[in-house]
Amino acid sequence: QAQLVESGGGLVQTGDSLRLSCVHSGRTFGRDIMAWFRQVPGKDREFVAVSGIAGGEYYADAVKGRFTVSRDDARTTLYLQMNRLKPEDTAMYYCAASKRWTTQVNEYPTWGQGTQVTVSS
Repeated sequence: QAQLVESGGGLVQTGDSLRLSCVHSGRTFGRDIMAWFRQVPGKDREFVAVSGIAGGEYYADAVKGRFTVSRDDARTTLYLQMNRLKPEDTAMYYCAASKRWTTQVNEYPTWGQGTQVTVSS
């Protein structure tokens, strides 16, 4: 099973940008659906964005127009470019891998450990 390692989180101010990265260590990256989720303590993990094998993308309404998901198959890396950040974007961000095109948390069997994003007002 692949291992996923996120990086790029940090403390930023409202309106700033960050780029998260997720390195996929397995041999299946080119065949995996890759997604970003986020979670705030005490709340359910929520879908942020998904990247398909053939380049398809889909975003949660809360981030549409501000966040962009992309993938580099040669580097087996998933990215999340986050622009115009808001305090409500503060969360632990996780990447995940699945064989299904889905936004459902329980359909992703492989997860990273997360990277914290904090946006100050």
